[in-house]
Amino acid sequence: MLSVFLIAVSLALDAFAVSVSTGIAMPGFRLRHAVKMGAWFGAFQFFMPLIGWALGTGVSAYIRAVDHFIAFGLLALIGGRMVCHSLRPGGEEDGACPDLSPRRLCLLALATSIDALAVGVSMAFMPVDILLSAAVIGAVAFALSVVGGMAGRRLGALFQQWAELAGGLVLIAIGVKILVEHLAGGG
Repeated sequence: MLSVFLIAVSLALDAFAVSVSTGIAMPGFRLRHAVKMGAWFGAFQFFMPLIGWALGTGVSAYIRAVDHFIAFGLLALIGGRMVCHSLRPGGEEDGACPDLSPRRLCLLALATSIDALAVGVSMAFMPVDILLSAAVIGAVAFALSVVGGMAGRRLGALFQQWAELAGGLVLIAIGVKILVEHLAGGG
């Protein structure tokens, strides 16, 4: 069970970082926003290992071959839009600040949970209770996302002027990190 918990923490770190950047960049970010984001991230982190486990080894090579590109693309797209918006004159006033729309949350949750799919595939060959393991992974992602969002809120209050730019750059950096780790053989 300790191994599952450590896997859960490592899988949730990207969701934590994205939550921090969202808490920084979103004006008026509150606990209810953090819980909403945590619920999306936790649900995706719960279901992705189950899907991966069900897929088994038949497609694991295909998933591992492209997961880093998908995660990088989604995070770079969302982060790039945030950076562009922050650099436009009057960007804050046009109402296009980062939001917690279902579309945005779905993209962020998908981008941060693709590795959980691959972990689920590997769990198909391990003596683990997949439902319990997925529940632990989802619960840890939820908790770390809520904590990350609230930490980001505090940071956002300190750096309001640059908050959206910083949040976008963090998302891009997370995407680059995922891509580099996988291409270098570390993930």
